Amino acid sequence: MVIRIGTRASQLALAQTRWVVDRISARDPDIGVDVIKIRTRGDRILGKPLSTIGGKGLFVKEIEQALIRREIDVAVHSLKDVPAELPDKLYIGIIPEREDPHDVVISKDNRPLEDLLEDSPIGTSSLRRSAQLLHFRPDLKIVPLRGNLGTRIRKLHTADIHAIVVAAAGLKRLGYEDRITQFLPFDLMLPAIGQGALGLELRQDDHETRDRLAFLDHYPTRVALEAERSFLMGLRGGCQVPVAGYARFEDGALRLEGLVANSDGSTIFRDLVFGPAENAWELGATLARKLLDAGASKILDEIYGKWSTNGATGERLER
Repeated sequence: MVIRIGTRASQLALAQTRWVVDRISARDPDIGVDVIKIRTRGDRILGKPLSTIGGKGLFVKEIEQALIRREIDVAVHSLKDVPAELPDKLYIGIIPEREDPHDVVISKDNRPLEDLLEDSPIGTSSLRRSAQLLHFRPDLKIVPLRGNLGTRIRKLHTADIHAIVVAAAGLKRLGYEDRITQFLPFDLMLPAIGQGALGLELRQDDHETRDRLAFLDHYPTRVALEAERSFLMGLRGGCQVPVAGYARFEDGALRLEGLVANSDGSTIFRDLVFGPAENAWELGATLARKLLDAGASKILDEIYGKWSTNGATGERLER
């Protein structure tokens, strides 16, 4: 059997895919694996913030289309890039064990976030990160910064930027962990939905591939991501809204914390819920309703109203 794996062509995406390939080969050397590199719209448009050019589907749509056309058998995604709603013929069949979900700071002179000088330029194109940064330190100057991890690290030394905020998981997967200045605690920087987790997307009718890859699935991560993605769906969350959420097991129960913020971080709605693992989906929906009822609905209505008025079209905005 030969399994064709579709992935983005970025350095990080290929490293993640190699991780999957190595485990397949170690499990069953008789299975051949072909890696198919697919360029997505998000890879082609680098000069604009993601929030201005579409929804989360920017990094997965072309790969999903190849999966539906049966040009590949499985897609390897960073789950934080995958919309809460998927095409009818596809599903996230495998979720391996999660890597570190923290956000981290890399600064020029190894200063932690709280020690950066007033008005320091800090690079990120994530609305979620910028809102939480400004909530903690309104004096910081947010500088839009896109590109792969290597590009962003280089810009730290070639552009007028004093620090950048990126995901710990990507740095660890690429061997850049020694560049990290500071791991940001969750009470300061709640991660993106699915941050640090991989999702293997399959066709719903391809039971053979699902069975062969089932050994990669990690139940605690799957349950946590079910809660997080339910929360995201309940908020219509996309790249246009600063939304964050993280679920983990604590004292035998699933703990889900989430937030919605306005773009400048001046207003944040944040709450958490606990419950049994078998109620993961309901926990996400419950937390979404709690935040909406607390006032987050006003932020969402305002942002999506502007998005509609401006005539921009997302790739596939979540409900």
